[in-house]
Amino acid sequence: MATDWLGSIVSINCGDSLGVYQGRVSAVDQVSQTISLTRPFHNGVKCLVPEVTFRAGDITELKILEIPGPGENQHLGDLHPTELGSSGVGYQVGINQNGTGRLVKKPSSSSSAPQNIPKRTDAKNQDAAVSPQQQQCSKSYVDRHVEPLSQSKSFRRRHNSWSSSSRHPNQATPKKSGLKNGQMKNKDDECFGDDIEEIPDTDFDFEGNLALFDKAAVFEEIDTYERRSGTRSRGIPNERPTRYRHDENILESEPIVYRRITVPHSVSKEFCTDSGLVVPSVSYELHKKLLSVAEKHGLTLERRLEMTGVCASQMALTLLGGPNRLNPKNIHQRPTVALLCGPHVKGAQGISCGRHLANHDVQVILFLPNFVKMLESITNELSLFCKTQGQQVSSLKDLPTSPVDLVINCLDCPENAFLRDQPWYKAAVAWANQNRAPVLSIDPPVHEVEQGIDAKWSLALGLPLPLGEHAGRVYLCDIGIPQQVFQEVGINYHSPFGCKFVIPLHSA
Repeated sequence: MATDWLGSIVSINCGDSLGVYQGRVSAVDQVSQTISLTRPFHNGVKCLVPEVTFRAGDITELKILEIPGPGENQHLGDLHPTELGSSGVGYQVGINQNGTGRLVKKPSSSSSAPQNIPKRTDAKNQDAAVSPQQQQCSKSYVDRHVEPLSQSKSFRRRHNSWSSSSRHPNQATPKKSGLKNGQMKNKDDECFGDDIEEIPDTDFDFEGNLALFDKAAVFEEIDTYERRSGTRSRGIPNERPTRYRHDENILESEPIVYRRITVPHSVSKEFCTDSGLVVPSVSYELHKKLLSVAEKHGLTLERRLEMTGVCASQMALTLLGGPNRLNPKNIHQRPTVALLCGPHVKGAQGISCGRHLANHDVQVILFLPNFVKMLESITNELSLFCKTQGQQVSSLKDLPTSPVDLVINCLDCPENAFLRDQPWYKAAVAWANQNRAPVLSIDPPVHEVEQGIDAKWSLALGLPLPLGEHAGRVYLCDIGIPQQVFQEVGINYHSPFGCKFVIPLHSA
């Protein structure tokens, strides 16, 4: 019976990897389970070889597009693409639920096969009836050739969908009013043609299926994988995360020591920085000894005055508004600073600060009383200040009566306490208190009695003195004293400044 199918036009689907082949059957071998096609087409393109052979295991779907009539079995002429799709009707080898093969008539809708689009006038010819002789031949072919092929894995795949979506040739084919309606009808049959008895009656058990999911075991497995792979921990408190922020150090650091500065005497008051480092206060005698040893090692008075003037002017410029106040667009709003200096080293530090402020377009008014003999440091700083646009006055009547932006106090000196009884000193203190401007004191001394001018800010040099509440908020500036100089006077010192030269101090 195998020779009865020679010359039939078939379409063989070999899956996604091999594609779809079409051609005339030239040989069927029952022993080796192979079928050969002559003049084949592969995915609508004519093959270069005259004949191809397929094994049963490679075939996913087999469609018989045309069965030859009597006397046409040996006709194996050239096959043109129009012949493969001219009828529009083919026969599909399907698999029933009981495992037996059957021949199904089905329109050929493969997009990969070459097809000829018929006109609407030829729509009646799209349905072809199968003669009883062809049905008998199809049954014999299925019994002898297709059923052994159905035992392969490729044919057993998705056979339920083939059986439900295929139609038996004995079924009556309804006449279609047109090609479009016929195609829509076939799509409806494929979608809704399943047997109603195969639809399950019971609802899906959501609670029972959810009970099968062990959440604790799944999360434990995820945590184990994350620990082994080095990913971020899921909040386990006993484990250190392996990922760090941009401001965290990836190296293991030693415990932080906040008390890095120790002094040889008892500390009456302690301060702390913003980072928590403890800065103890020193007595006036130890502070004076520290400056003297630093001067012996090369940190002369001139250098100290310059460094103090730079740090004090930087702090004053920040208090005046910084870049928001001092810019080219605000030339008409130049800040005014009143500088009150005494005839001593503290006053020389103030004059140095006033010179730097004047160089930054700040209107500086320097008050310095007239003395017959001045210190050399004051004379030198005063000569430099006169080269700026700053104004020097020796009478309090020349000071502005309107409030200024800032008052810098450099009147007090512990070694010249008698100056507090001078008339010019009392008049300067009265003027500062009446002006109502904020006051910055540079290197203020520790007074046993109440200070004449209450400062809002105070700037200490190197290490702070035990300043009281009248000193306001205390700041500390670095004047460049080396670490070994501190050690020479008995101070175990480690710089608390970090990247700054002026840092705020808080009462511990």
